[in-house]
Amino acid sequence: MIENTDRQNAQLALILLVPAASIGVAMSLFIAPGTVGTIVSVLCGIWLLGLPIAWAVLRDRHQLHLSLPKYQELLVGIVLGLLMFGIILGTYWFLGQDWIDAADAKSKVQQMGLSNPMIFLIVQAYFVLINSLIEEFIWRWFVYKKCEIIIPGKAAIFLSALFFTLHHIIVLAAYTDWHGVILGSLAVFAAGAIWSWCYLIYRSLWASYISHAIADLALGIIAWQTLFS
Repeated sequence: MIENTDRQNAQLALILLVPAASIGVAMSLFIAPGTVGTIVSVLCGIWLLGLPIAWAVLRDRHQLHLSLPKYQELLVGIVLGLLMFGIILGTYWFLGQDWIDAADAKSKVQQMGLSNPMIFLIVQAYFVLINSLIEEFIWRWFVYKKCEIIIPGKAAIFLSALFFTLHHIIVLAAYTDWHGVILGSLAVFAAGAIWSWCYLIYRSLWASYISHAIADLALGIIAWQTLFS
């Protein structure tokens, strides 16, 4: 049975964590692009990773550990990832190319110091292999579990997906027009719900991490084509 104290603690954790993602993105892309925005974005990133670890260890008394993936988790992750990969690239090639202002995107990338193709590839490799895992740890392992405490049952899937979508709306607004913002936000929400469902089923991050990494690879391909083709 979940007590009111547990719900209050879960609400506090989400209040402290969720806005940091939007603050970091807004600062780096809109409010103070350049050095100041990058510093704030990095600090927010450290907070987003550090708070769940500190909260789990010091408040919840959980031991962090890495479990080996099961065959079904690997299969589900690959299948979901390939489906997302195809949908993302298909949507971009058939609909989304006109929704992105390439000149504006290149300008924002230059402000962040990513206009060099080699640096861009290194950053994209980080996002595909490492950042996708960090996001799964934050938004599924921590945020989804806190949402379960506040709203028991499958409704927590949609609440956590909403929280996951908020900062992505700001990112989409920076690089696409309103068509891209709406469709992209719905896609991010759907992906967040699917990944939360994966965590609900397997209580492991492997399926969501693998599919998330493959989806991010598709986004990296789009970014490369937009910036360097």
